[in-house]
Amino acid sequence: MSEASFFESIQQQFSEQLPFVVYRKPQDNVVKAYLQSDDTLYETKDFSESGFVFSPFNLEDNSSVLIPLEHAKVLTLEVEAAAFEASTEDSSVAITESNAAHIDLIEKGIEAIHQEQFKKVVLSRCAEAPIPETNPLELFKRLLTKYQDAFVYCWFHPRVGLWLGATPETLMKVEGLRLQTMALAGTQAYKGTMDVEWNLKEQEEQQIVTDFIVDKLKSNSNLRMSEPKTVKAGSLLHLRTDITASYRPGDFNLYDVIKALHPTPAVSGLPKNAAIQFIKEHEGYDRDYYTGFLGELNLKASQSRNANRRNVENNAYRAVKKVSNMFVNLRCMQLKDDKALIYVGGGITKDSIPQNEWEETVRKAETMTAVL
Repeated sequence: MSEASFFESIQQQFSEQLPFVVYRKPQDNVVKAYLQSDDTLYETKDFSESGFVFSPFNLEDNSSVLIPLEHAKVLTLEVEAAAFEASTEDSSVAITESNAAHIDLIEKGIEAIHQEQFKKVVLSRCAEAPIPETNPLELFKRLLTKYQDAFVYCWFHPRVGLWLGATPETLMKVEGLRLQTMALAGTQAYKGTMDVEWNLKEQEEQQIVTDFIVDKLKSNSNLRMSEPKTVKAGSLLHLRTDITASYRPGDFNLYDVIKALHPTPAVSGLPKNAAIQFIKEHEGYDRDYYTGFLGELNLKASQSRNANRRNVENNAYRAVKKVSNMFVNLRCMQLKDDKALIYVGGGITKDSIPQNEWEETVRKAETMTAVL
């Protein structure tokens, strides 16, 4: 399918106000779109269906919306890394905002940590920016070009809204009985080198996330994890630990794993319930689908049981397994009422410095403002 036909089909879907998602996985050269055949609001409760899922920060308060595979037309486009370079500009819009409210929020979070209400809390804010480009597909193309290492998407449902993002964080990748996830935390600006030092606050923040995930997955799986490493996401650096869990038949249930992991301390805090309660009481707005998750749900994939392609007889026996690829909805924005609502946040620990935390959210917002 040609690039023009691909995007014309999505543009027509948007013009008719029908649900769709178009996305590209990290370091991939395939852009995929799901075009739903009607405007029904399909939801999933137990994540047993197949399709593309868009889930909120709080699974109890908001719906997990599904574009079901059975009610969607799937389009694919192979694209070169710099295919949309002509539509990308280096400048970004300016956001005029005051830091007073967010710094006050951070100070309250630090005080609550000293009172031993929790060890860590992730506090966020919503910034507004004008939208010079009104076509969301043009913004999506710019995100594609600018953030090769991110999960880049544009998602729309007429009864929910329009969201775009370029997230660096995987919630989980599941292939049959094998699960891969990551603990991603700690942030500093990229200044031309990956050889950087991480302070104790950032190391502790990342270790909290790692310990939480390991604790939730260790009971009925075989776990392996990497050493923490520095990774680049756009103009930012993060600390990441890769974690793999292998399950025996009968021991894995996707819904149970989602409930156990989401939201991780990387987007909520620890202990999780106490941190979420603080967020609800003090952030002052509904996160909605920010810090939720989204991605491919229970797609079928087949794999030959024999690596020798010449062995035609054995290759007739292929293992069919379910594959899910879900990403945390970070570095995202919602387009609403001719404005871009840009969501950003950061992890707060006892060693946090409020002004530094504010500046971190400013740098994270640039992921979205850079394409506006």
